[in-house]
Amino acid sequence: MEMDETVKKKYIQILKEELIPAEGCTEPIALAFCAAKAREVLAASPDKMIVYASGNIIKNVKSVVVPNTNGKKGIETAAVYGAVAGRPEEGLEVLRELKKGEAEEAERLLAIPGYVEVRHLSSDAKLHIIVEVFSGTERALVEIKDLHTNVVRIEKNGNLLLQKIDPSNKGAGDDGHGDFMTLKGILEFAENIPLDELRPIIRRQIEYNTRIADEGLAGNYGVNVGRTMLESYGNDIRMRCIAKAAAGSDARMSGVELPVVINSGSGNQGMTGSLPVIEYARHMGISEDRLIRALLISNLIAVYQKAEIGRLSAYCGAVSAATASVVGIAWLDSASYEVMESIIKNALGNISGIVCDGAKPSCAAKIAISMQAAFMGYELAKRHRTFRGGDGIVKESADQTVEAVGRMAHNGMVQTDEEIIRIMINE
Repeated sequence: MEMDETVKKKYIQILKEELIPAEGCTEPIALAFCAAKAREVLAASPDKMIVYASGNIIKNVKSVVVPNTNGKKGIETAAVYGAVAGRPEEGLEVLRELKKGEAEEAERLLAIPGYVEVRHLSSDAKLHIIVEVFSGTERALVEIKDLHTNVVRIEKNGNLLLQKIDPSNKGAGDDGHGDFMTLKGILEFAENIPLDELRPIIRRQIEYNTRIADEGLAGNYGVNVGRTMLESYGNDIRMRCIAKAAAGSDARMSGVELPVVINSGSGNQGMTGSLPVIEYARHMGISEDRLIRALLISNLIAVYQKAEIGRLSAYCGAVSAATASVVGIAWLDSASYEVMESIIKNALGNISGIVCDGAKPSCAAKIAISMQAAFMGYELAKRHRTFRGGDGIVKESADQTVEAVGRMAHNGMVQTDEEIIRIMINE
């Protein structure tokens, strides 16, 4: 039966919205974007800045290097560099290129006591930033909510220039992703959609994410999880798949100045959902068209899982992305629908619940362990060994299991997330 045209368009729109480039971890970059936008509205260099950040923003900005800042971390760094050097028209590549003297000016401002005031923003939205900037008697404010570049409010000198009414706690991309997505629907779409419109998007993902993974393996980043996997466990194709994804995170969490194509607002998820599939396809000599279709599958399954969970939570997104990636690899192997469904049930029945304690070097290790668990789920599935519905949170179908995990992560881990944040900010 031919897929409904409206559903096709929804899948295409999701891919266009989700698979976008970002340089640097997306939470500090969102903060830099918000600060750059506020400076643009102020139309002057700020004398003072106040940053209001939700707990999950604080959690994900605290320990990761902001690109083009000479190895610096933190909310103040992201905000000041964004205000001084950010180009808001570049979106999540807002700090891609600094002009002469801008780094020096940012460092001068960071050295001024009290120049940036940071406040914990109590909000129902996990992703919520307000940046307020001042110059003399002038004042501007920009607010971002739910999505990394979703500006919902702009003010200047008390005058409201923009106000969006947006529901909080959206899933990945548009709210409603989970309302129509299914494993069968994703497979049907990916197997049959003409590729001309989507080919440039996926080619960019292949190019960008491969480049940063190669840099991660060649350089000295974080604790070198990717390289350690190869040194310790051998160089077979599966270990190379794991190592590539981990190495991309090694480099990215250390602030390497290379963009990646993200998924569900996350570079780590974008890399984990794509690099193993790319490495496996190249090893197997698979054609570009078939690789693209496999990446459509892995990317959409990652988005599908995150739709109910939300972009930021206490649930580690590497689990979702690794599961999706191995389903894409199984599709390259011409695995049956039953095997692909079992991979999801086996992986989520095993490692759901790895916590997210912010962006930092250990993300690479969480990617590696999630990939290993997903591959084990595949091996079980090939032997018709599958966790059954009723085994813990596992349900009868993959779709029901995805829904159950989403419910657990979105609703059940709220207190866990709050406690993680309190621990991280030493409350």
